[in-house]
Amino acid sequence: MGNKTWTVPDLLQFAGGYWEICTLHAGVKLNIFTPLAEGEATAPMLASRLQLDPRGVAMLLNALAAMGLVEKRGESYAATPFTAEYLTKSSPAYLGHIVMHHHHLMESWTHLDKAVASGGPVRERVSHAADEEARESFEMGMFNLAMQMAPRIVPRIDLTGRRRLLDLGGGPGTYAIHFCLQNPDITAVVVDLPTTRPFAEKTIARFGLSDRITFADGDFIAREIEGRYDVAWLSHILHGEGPEGCAVMLGRAVAALEPGGLLLVQEFILDDTRAAPLFPALFSLNMLVGTPHGQSYSEGELKAMLTAAGLADVRRIPLELPNGAGVMAGTVRG
Repeated sequence: MGNKTWTVPDLLQFAGGYWEICTLHAGVKLNIFTPLAEGEATAPMLASRLQLDPRGVAMLLNALAAMGLVEKRGESYAATPFTAEYLTKSSPAYLGHIVMHHHHLMESWTHLDKAVASGGPVRERVSHAADEEARESFEMGMFNLAMQMAPRIVPRIDLTGRRRLLDLGGGPGTYAIHFCLQNPDITAVVVDLPTTRPFAEKTIARFGLSDRITFADGDFIAREIEGRYDVAWLSHILHGEGPEGCAVMLGRAVAALEPGGLLLVQEFILDDTRAAPLFPALFSLNMLVGTPHGQSYSEGELKAMLTAAGLADVRRIPLELPNGAGVMAGTVRG
């Protein structure tokens, strides 16, 4: 997109693009897709079932149909095969949590100008939110994303001979789950804030791994990490802090690793120009509106951080991942 040649029609369509986004968010928030996956319904029928206004529901359904997210047959509507799979609450592939997480972020993004002008956040950190719905959307939204990414990453990382994995800031434990599924000899500990525990324990139990993966409450900036490990996984937690906070987290992780231990960091990684790829550049703004010091980091900055933390053989694992995501690795000196 950095090389895009803009036209006036492009600009005007882009400026109003949030109309479609808000339509999708409303459909998910009002649970429009779940009953439509169970069977066709007219707007009045659906409105009655969901206790909503029939006029508003009809307008929303027509817009969703125009977007290709529902099918309209005469006066009846039905979910498409895609929305039946990904936007229906009863589906194991449901992605509504991450859609709702983005919904909860939207208000702060409308105040991006204030965040840029002040250099500070305009919302509380979503991971610390008092709003239970917003926190659930964040935690399970991270599960949605990790379920898309983990099968592409985990098989490419060789953990032969390693026995104990630390999933630092692991949220619902999705990566710990996939690492344990891929490596039968590994046990894991997910360390995160106490508010994360219910989501993690439910998710771990769902995969039948409660005997191999445990959850430990921990503020890993405020205090040291308990236990000893031979591999540590830090997925998308460095971007929530400035360089000083990153140094503390990496120091804690390295201190918990045995000599020869492997440390792995996943982030949305900027080029060293910091002007590409697009998603990490935009994600940096998401950290601006939501955290005091967070930002996206370049590959060079991450290499320097890992080296400064005392790691050797610092490298980027060759993976083709979406949104500029990448995995950096380093080994604790023996």
